[in-house]
Amino acid sequence: MSTTNDFYAQSRETTEGRVYSVTGGDWDSLATEIGATKEERVVVNMGPQHPSTHGVLRLVLELEGETVTETRAGIGFLHTGIEKNMEYRTWVQGVTFVTRMDYLSPIFNETAYCLGVEKLLGITDQIPERASQIRVLMMELTRISSHMVALGTGALELGALSPMIFAFREREKVLDLVEMISGLRMNMAYIRPGGVAQDLPTGAIAKIRETVAYLRKNFKDNEKLLIGNTIWMKRTQKIGYLDLAGCTTLGITGPVLRSAGAPWDLRKVQPYCGYEQYDFDVITTDTCDVYGRFLIRMKELEQSLRIIEQAADKLEASAGQPVMVADKKIAWPAQLAVGADGMGNSLAHIREIMGESMEALIHHFKLVTEGFHVPAGQAYVPIESPRGELGCSIVSDGGTHPYRMHFREPSFNNLQSVSAMCEGTMIADVIGSVASIDPVMGGVDR
Repeated sequence: MSTTNDFYAQSRETTEGRVYSVTGGDWDSLATEIGATKEERVVVNMGPQHPSTHGVLRLVLELEGETVTETRAGIGFLHTGIEKNMEYRTWVQGVTFVTRMDYLSPIFNETAYCLGVEKLLGITDQIPERASQIRVLMMELTRISSHMVALGTGALELGALSPMIFAFREREKVLDLVEMISGLRMNMAYIRPGGVAQDLPTGAIAKIRETVAYLRKNFKDNEKLLIGNTIWMKRTQKIGYLDLAGCTTLGITGPVLRSAGAPWDLRKVQPYCGYEQYDFDVITTDTCDVYGRFLIRMKELEQSLRIIEQAADKLEASAGQPVMVADKKIAWPAQLAVGADGMGNSLAHIREIMGESMEALIHHFKLVTEGFHVPAGQAYVPIESPRGELGCSIVSDGGTHPYRMHFREPSFNNLQSVSAMCEGTMIADVIGSVASIDPVMGGVDR
């Protein structure tokens, strides 16, 4: 069958040579025609609707046989305009927006943003110690949850089903804790400028300790399945290679950078939220490959459990202390209580707000509807998210909402490494390389 009469296998001349649109038809005749050309070059799209692109990521791959000669990342399919939207919302309302960027680690988005607002307000040293302890607890729980998705989906994409089942089994336990503390499994808006939305519920510490013991035992299931597994090693060792020079040139952070041997973890080198008071190790490898990034995430799970245990000890000692800054011109109510019908606030809480004085009621009304003013200036605060350096840059003009907001999102920066990792490798290894970066497109496109 001639391709000139085959609607499903048309060819056309372009400035880069003859291009074939392959969507069906007589493949044998088309392959013969392609083989007759001087260059055996095929350009294919992997994504944006593809089960192994971690969301709506489009990879444009140029192939010679099964070897990738060029890789380009196409982004923007999940653009939400969060940074622009925040210019029209109060400082507290901004938390509800940023939590939806990297939807696998929402607490980190909230914390970076709130630390930036607090820096502009000049209240960093006034944040209650208990609030910082709760922030650390929630971040490490979320780090485990995020790594479970990275490890589970990464294994599934390379053909291993059981590790994903185990990973998501453990993740459910973590999300149960997050829901118990904040009320939601994701997009919690729990971290607020000045502290946290509410204190830990009764019995939370005991439940946390119980879950830590469960996780420490069950994390070993995936270790037994994958570490040293011959098939897994062949699919991950010396795949997606990116050395330290390549990482620093491209601005890569997180597990990808630490897999090249650099012990760069902002919790250690630039502590925040009191991380300098916690004992944990920065995990590194020198393999520079997919296997090394897998090992780092596996071993970071234990470090997060260590931090959670220490946070639980500190929270037991600080029971009854405030979780919101004392300045009532900034602080939203943090000792909330749900009504008897399970909806709204309890009568006792409403009496507390309305019973103090008319001035207090008016102030509360203005705080909720108008918001507080933040002094003019700009601030940048970086934290260590599961994917690397997550930085929040805020500009204030002295009003009740941000003048400009921008995030240094690690998934966005780390995606630059796709071409360096994949060009010259087999097309089958693109899957593992992208999985080892662990990009979340909500953070990339925000």
